[in-house]
Amino acid sequence: MSSSAQFFSGVLFTALSKYANLLVSLLVTAILSRLLLPEQFGVVAIATVVVSFLSIFADVGFTSTIIQFKNLEQQDLSKLFSISFYLAVVLSSFVFFGSGLLANYYDDVLLKPICQLLAIHLFFNTLSVVPNAIFYREKLFKQIAIRSTIAQVLGGILAVGWALNYGNVFALVINPILSSFLIFIISYRRFPLRFQFIFSLKSIAHTFRYSLYQFLFNIINFFSRNIDTLAIGKHLGAIPLGYYDKAYRLMSLPLQNITQVITPVLHPLLSAHSDEEGYLMKVNESISRLLAIIGFPMSIWLFFVSDELVFLFFGSQWGAAVPAFQYLSLSVGIQLLLSSSGSFFQAGGDTRNLFVCGVFSSIFNVTGILIGTFYFESIEAVAIGLLITFCINFVQAYWLLYFKVFKASSSQFFALLIRPIFYSILLAGVYSVLYNYVNYDNMLTGFVLKTFIYGIAMLLIIYFGGYRNDIISFFKKRKGGN
Repeated sequence: MSSSAQFFSGVLFTALSKYANLLVSLLVTAILSRLLLPEQFGVVAIATVVVSFLSIFADVGFTSTIIQFKNLEQQDLSKLFSISFYLAVVLSSFVFFGSGLLANYYDDVLLKPICQLLAIHLFFNTLSVVPNAIFYREKLFKQIAIRSTIAQVLGGILAVGWALNYGNVFALVINPILSSFLIFIISYRRFPLRFQFIFSLKSIAHTFRYSLYQFLFNIINFFSRNIDTLAIGKHLGAIPLGYYDKAYRLMSLPLQNITQVITPVLHPLLSAHSDEEGYLMKVNESISRLLAIIGFPMSIWLFFVSDELVFLFFGSQWGAAVPAFQYLSLSVGIQLLLSSSGSFFQAGGDTRNLFVCGVFSSIFNVTGILIGTFYFESIEAVAIGLLITFCINFVQAYWLLYFKVFKASSSQFFALLIRPIFYSILLAGVYSVLYNYVNYDNMLTGFVLKTFIYGIAMLLIIYFGGYRNDIISFFKKRKGGN
């Protein structure tokens, strides 16, 4: 199968899985939001940040390393799996026995049992790293999609059932525990690896520099992405954190379900052609052109349907999350483009400069978050700070990508963004006129009207904006197998 056909197939199956999971996630979240309280979501958000941070140590760069170094043999993979087992024991024990200290720090007794339950999730999630990475290396995107959808549906059903019967916060931890367990079982059965108590690292030593910088980037990136939850939870309290977490998660849903359709497919395919001159830059500009015309107008749509989205999906008690969601939604286009840049650093073998980007973005993101939390003391200020810093980080990351990896000027890349930004400004103008001169009876009517306008605008942009031929060309290539 050609590379374009593999890309199309991978994106197709990943998209089917992600969008099915999105519908399930929205339905489950909508139900749980009506059964549980904002402070319960806030408490779980704190525990999730801690466990997710330790999950970075579970990977230690193994996933990208296994994908990039295709010459790793079964014995080498078994050594990596053995390391993962030791990491699983250490990390899950750390969470389980350290949960009391975290509960005391945040003065919330619920944190202890929540963290202890999530230690189970961390254990199986760590064990899954190596066999799961082999799935991606072998480009088994269909099997990955089926596995993910099954875990999401089963976890959602159990979570809603628990909330309906018991109505407590533990409904929010069922899904991650079940998902990590099922993914490990399925992955290990497909790619069984032998555990070794004692082993030599000599045969895999050449991969350590690559994985080290990837690991350091993951730590820095996670810290900058999650310090907002920790800072808000400590300084402003669980209730504001619950509102902020809901706003951030709602903003992240379309973002994740677009980027996680494309980026998991990118690195496995790009790494096979990384030696071809100009290939990485050409693919980057093609994908960026598509992501820009999707992301920038979507940011405008999300901003203007913020009231309707929050009230229709979560209920009127979540109204305080709307302003933060509005500001965060304006960053969706920037984040969408930024999310794919890491795959090109990885495929180019330059995880060192990927780490440099992580350090730069971490400094700016943390600064914006801390100013919003401790100086302005509002979740809206935190959202504005993140919007500003995302824009700064975007410019820096793509300048460095072109300068160091592509060895070219980044001016042609930024020129690609002019038309998508212009069309987005026009769409914002249409919504502003609608806001000032059109009245509608209820939230559902407003949501349908604004979404209809967004759909019509996207069709016009694709047809008259020069994107129609790109899409036709893409499908012709797919049909012809080129």
